[in-house]
Amino acid sequence: MEIKREDIIHLADLSDFSLSESEITSLGQDLQGIIGYISQLEELDTDNTKPTYQVFEMENVWRADEILPQDATREELLALTKEEKDNQIKVPKVL
Repeated sequence: MEIKREDIIHLADLSDFSLSESEITSLGQDLQGIIGYISQLEELDTDNTKPTYQVFEMENVWRADEILPQDATREELLALTKEEKDNQIKVPKVL
């Protein structure tokens, strides 16, 4: 697979990167090398190999979902905030 200059510029635009001409050339060579290295995997004979979904024999450890009593009341916690609205903590807009 050949990496074209236009492909690198398109990826840079999607990533909101600005690249100089030397960076475009260097990145093209790097990507070509990476793809060439990965394409070596096509040469492997995997016909008799089972897929590996989990390398380690691990499983999730679940705990009971328990509601524990709290020392503070809702009113005490709301009193600690700078601002509250409709019995909830009001925070600054993020977006």
